[in-house]
Amino acid sequence: MKSTDYFEYRADEAPFTIFPLGGIGAGSIGIGADGRFQDWEIYNRPSKGSLNGFSHFAVRAERGGEVLDTRILHGPFRGNRAGVLHGKQFNSFGFGPRREEMTGFPHFEHAALKGPYPLARLDFADARFPGNVGMQAFSPFLPMDDRTSSMPVAQFEIEVENTADAELDYTVFGCIGFDFHAIKGNARVDLRSERGAMIVGTNPCDPDSVDYAQIALATDHAETSHQRHLFRGSWFDTMEVYWADINKPGPLKDRFYGEAENELVLNRGQHIEHSVIAAHLTIPAGERRTVRFAIGWFVPNVTKTWVSRFALIGERQDIKPVWKNFYATEWSDIGAVIAETMERWEALSAGTRAFQEAMHSSTLPEPVIDAVSANLSIMKSPTSLRLEDGTFYGWEGCHPDTGCCEGSCTHVWNYQQALPFLFPALERSMRDADFQENQVTDTGGMAFRMALPKGIGTSAERPCADGQFGAVLKAYRDWKLSGDTDWLRGIWPNITAAIAYAWAEGNYDRWDPEKTGVLHGRQHHTLDMELFGPNAWLTGFYLGALAAGAEMAQALGEHDLEAEYRDILGRGKAWVAENLFNGEYFIQKIDIANKDYLEPFNFTAGTTGHVAGTVFDQYWSDEHGEMKYQILDGCGIDQVLAQWHTSLYGLDDIFDRDQFASAVRAIHRHNYKPRLGDLANPCRIFGLEEEAGTVICHWPEGARRPVIPVPYSQETMHGFEYAFGCQLMMVGEIEKGVDVFAAVRDRYRGHNRNPWNEIECGSNYARSMASYAALVVLSGFAFDAVSGYLAIDPKIRDADRFRSFWSNGTACGTIEIRAGQADITVMSGTLSLTRLVVCGRSYDRAELANLDHAKAVNERVVFEAGTQFSIVDPDLELNADYDIAEVH
Repeated sequence: MKSTDYFEYRADEAPFTIFPLGGIGAGSIGIGADGRFQDWEIYNRPSKGSLNGFSHFAVRAERGGEVLDTRILHGPFRGNRAGVLHGKQFNSFGFGPRREEMTGFPHFEHAALKGPYPLARLDFADARFPGNVGMQAFSPFLPMDDRTSSMPVAQFEIEVENTADAELDYTVFGCIGFDFHAIKGNARVDLRSERGAMIVGTNPCDPDSVDYAQIALATDHAETSHQRHLFRGSWFDTMEVYWADINKPGPLKDRFYGEAENELVLNRGQHIEHSVIAAHLTIPAGERRTVRFAIGWFVPNVTKTWVSRFALIGERQDIKPVWKNFYATEWSDIGAVIAETMERWEALSAGTRAFQEAMHSSTLPEPVIDAVSANLSIMKSPTSLRLEDGTFYGWEGCHPDTGCCEGSCTHVWNYQQALPFLFPALERSMRDADFQENQVTDTGGMAFRMALPKGIGTSAERPCADGQFGAVLKAYRDWKLSGDTDWLRGIWPNITAAIAYAWAEGNYDRWDPEKTGVLHGRQHHTLDMELFGPNAWLTGFYLGALAAGAEMAQALGEHDLEAEYRDILGRGKAWVAENLFNGEYFIQKIDIANKDYLEPFNFTAGTTGHVAGTVFDQYWSDEHGEMKYQILDGCGIDQVLAQWHTSLYGLDDIFDRDQFASAVRAIHRHNYKPRLGDLANPCRIFGLEEEAGTVICHWPEGARRPVIPVPYSQETMHGFEYAFGCQLMMVGEIEKGVDVFAAVRDRYRGHNRNPWNEIECGSNYARSMASYAALVVLSGFAFDAVSGYLAIDPKIRDADRFRSFWSNGTACGTIEIRAGQADITVMSGTLSLTRLVVCGRSYDRAELANLDHAKAVNERVVFEAGTQFSIVDPDLELNADYDIAEVH
């Protein structure tokens, strides 16, 4: 069973904890375990460490017109008490903590934040304050509903408990800053009172400008007061007067300067306006009351703030450099965002809580639930954007103030499995954009980074083997999740061209010109350089694409093409098994001492963007007399990654099953390091000292290791680790697989790194959403919306039961299985079935049609959102081998 504190982060022990709140592609703001706001990443770009003035919540208790105590809704400060480096003059290191963090004001002695994502519960306590205060903080996260889940809003339910022996009056204050980028003059502040009160700050510029922005603070509480402006002055006047104002009993007295200027304001261009809303409530002794606040933002216009590193093919000059953020096409302004938030509050809160509970109540091991749920926040981080037409677009990760590695990079986004299952329409938009914007019509080769603005042209970087063939595999997955064969038919010419690029005359990297089923030439990949010669890792993607292509061709009646794909697949699979398996794992077959191998690739085409010069400059070391950046006899973490994909999507094995299992166990034996501090790592450091992890490549004793091996060999990159952990689970090594997950999440426990920001090439790294696959693997989940098939066959149990969240691309919900019965809830979407298999027991259409809430629609049986049905079968047995108590 779960411990009560696994998902709890105490402010005094977890100073790096920052929980993100926001919408998909809409940016986010962060709240720490101490209740402090930071990382205001709402301006269509990252902004790590940023504050928005001294925005915060505070609470006051009074009795009979006398103030008993007032405290900022913060916990103990655990930052550097000498200040931060590189801050503004007179407010940085050597001047104490930033004043905006309100550390100089009374706050709570104890604070803690509890997850899991997507809802945070914060609790505050202090013996000097007559009451306890709790906060629920969330943004809408409703699987299958990508519009609502993209709202640019953060919601707060602040609960006050009167622990005194008599009735008390309490006031909850929400203070919001308007620290707009590139602001000229003071923010224009408007008060709107409909349900409760809303204060809106607007950057006074053209609404079509990329600088235009709105921020709002709102409550629907019945009894409120406000100050549209805090006192304008010099020195510390604003905070001085603010504290005096909220320590006076009763309602606030409004202050509004209108358009007038205040001559005492220093550094006018840097002045930050603030406003306050106070919610007043009376609470009898021993009772509780809740106040709701929302913070929303509206920054509708987007443009490139970075310079692309790649040239373009077919560049167009008629593409507008500024486009709308998707949410600006759904909501007209900040008022519309807040109005819908307040109108739908109960539904948004209930739906988000239901999803959290579905994840938290799962009988999967805690490190798995943690890894799956925490990394869903990447969708809400500035790593993710939604373009004007709704297309989902992603960076790889984030620099502190800009995106890192643009273009929905195919070989990185290959790993993530959360978006296709939870928001399948967004994932399909990535397929459409990839084939429309990245594929070169003449050859079928695909750029692996999409250029913005959309339609501007195609990147001239060379195709990437795992990214290109991964696009084919993902198209197959997304077809099976959606059941939309018309959609598949529309992109089918692109898919066939992508597969045929392996042997196309226009493939200057000569992957497989003879249709052997094995990649031989120069193969770009996600480790940012190229492998030469046959290797199971990249050839596996080729074989997976052929397998997926054959299935799609069969469904579309392309039988000649199907036969060709299966023929090439058979040759390649046999060759790999015979020539690349060394008896323990798969290796790369090439003579790295043969410089002549590089000669056919000594031309200028398809830059890589990492190492300049000729192919010899890039890959040959005269001093060592060998090629650089190869694997050779190494044990690579991704050597059989392609079968992770094919198994998840319901395709047949592309590697010999026994060889696959042997290779996976070998990776754990050689690459998993219980103590990373004993390993020399010249690369990026994502784990160190006592921390454990699985490295990218290891050369066992006796294996030939290149002097300069494949880049990142000694790193522990989390998406790789999660995919590998799932492979261990696939071959029955559940305990080891969970250990791999736990090793990653132990590096993100708040005291060492932020639990909601796994890093790789920057913050909020997309590849970490590979963790979602563990839910699919451990629940034994199989899907096919084309035929109406769904199966659940758990690999793990909690004593005599199994419970988990599920999502099949058209619906999502929960399932709980005990001997003799399975209870299935449909939370959202529509579950349309012809056959359901639970623990190996099959139930056909006729049997399903007799269940509660079933509706017969043509050849399917349909269960709508909000329904629950049960399979009662005395022969149904939970046959999972592993009890969760044995695993972790």
